[in-house]
Amino acid sequence: MIVSPCISICKTDPSTGYCYGCARTIEERKIWKQPETSDEWKENNIKEIKERLSGWQLDSFNESYEHKKNNGISLFKKNLTKE
Repeated sequence: MIVSPCISICKTDPSTGYCYGCARTIEERKIWKQPETSDEWKENNIKEIKERLSGWQLDSFNESYEHKKNNGISLFKKNLTKE
């Protein structure tokens, strides 16, 4: 199973159409939720979205996504539970 790249920062940039947190389009987010979506498609989509990010955004995404894969929760949500 491939973990969703959503890192709980869900706002869409009006110019690019990409989510500020995970860099997916609205259509890509819908495809992720469909039960018939293959792991191959998901792996390719993760590669695509990482190519859309750069600098600190890519670093932040990678750190939060790795945390989510290892712990079942994004860093953003983890930090919310501390407040």
